[in-house]
Amino acid sequence: MQDFGVALGLALVIEGVLYFAFPDAMRRMMVRALALPSIQVRAGALAMAVVGLAAIWLIKRGFH
Repeated sequence: MQDFGVALGLALVIEGVLYFAFPDAMRRMMVRALALPSIQVRAGALAMAVVGLAAIWLIKRGFH
C-alpha cells in the first residue's frame, strides 16, 4: 500500500509540474481532449494503462 501512495504522489507531482510549466499548452490539450469521442479517450486510457503496467512489471522484474 505504501508503494501505491508513493506512485499516486509522484503522478500528482508530475501533473503539477506540467501545469505549472506549460499552463497554456495544458489548457489547449484539455480542449482537444473534450472534443474527442469517448471511444478514443477510452482507447488512449487503455493504452496508457497497458504501457504503465508493462513498465511496472519490467521494473519489478529487474530488467532481466
